[in-house]
Amino acid sequence: MDKDSVQLARSKALPCIDMRRANQSSACYQAHAHDEFSFGTIDAGSASYRNSGQCHQASKGMLVTINPGDVHACNPDRGVWSYRMLFIDTTWLGQLQAELFAPSTVDYRPFRADYQTGEHLYQAFDRLYNQLSHPSQALAAESELIEFICPLLAGNPISINARHKRLPELQRVSELIMDRLEDNLTLEVLSEASGLSRYQLIRLFRQHYGLPPHAWQLDQRIRRARTLLKQPHTSLGEVALQLGFADQAHFQRHFRQRTALTPGQFQAFFR
Repeated sequence: MDKDSVQLARSKALPCIDMRRANQSSACYQAHAHDEFSFGTIDAGSASYRNSGQCHQASKGMLVTINPGDVHACNPDRGVWSYRMLFIDTTWLGQLQAELFAPSTVDYRPFRADYQTGEHLYQAFDRLYNQLSHPSQALAAESELIEFICPLLAGNPISINARHKRLPELQRVSELIMDRLEDNLTLEVLSEASGLSRYQLIRLFRQHYGLPPHAWQLDQRIRRARTLLKQPHTSLGEVALQLGFADQAHFQRHFRQRTALTPGQFQAFFR
């Protein structure tokens, strides 16, 4: 893949937003999740879009919306595709939601659907994306963003972990993985922590989290790596070691499978 076919940058107008553009790219992505709210549109081509177990056919002009932690994948049907995505910091959006809605003990109001369609949405997204690229457009960009995103949010708030709290045995496993993210935990250890058989654990974990335990741990490592690589003076080798990868090649392979970029390419966009 040509590095220039996928570009990533922090918005010059609003630093709380990362911008991603793929132009005639053949990039494919394994199932993964983000810490941020994200939404974007396909500019050319078509793709198979899977979000939290639901499969959709995405085509030019469709606006896809993805909540934090939602396991998803979006890959071109044939050849190459072009798309643009925006990733919004959850703290910023949480503050906005606190202004809009009555106080709540839950985490956030999610997007109301996996996707929406309409030429007006495509045109509005295009305006917003362009404004976010210019430092002199901060006021206009923030105004456009708020007007764009608020109608996309659901009326009812939910907890990020709402689905999982019903099964405390799975919550124990996810917390153990996060507490020991750098360790290569065995299925036996996770099974003992949950009180479930290995088969029950794999089946229920996949059902509730969208991935089996080993894949979920890898995805959490990559999500943590993205955060670390945005920090100045971060060594790729240190990140790989800190997150429990066998070596940089192992780290690079899994990072690229989920981001379509090598760790070094990703890091370069933020320097």
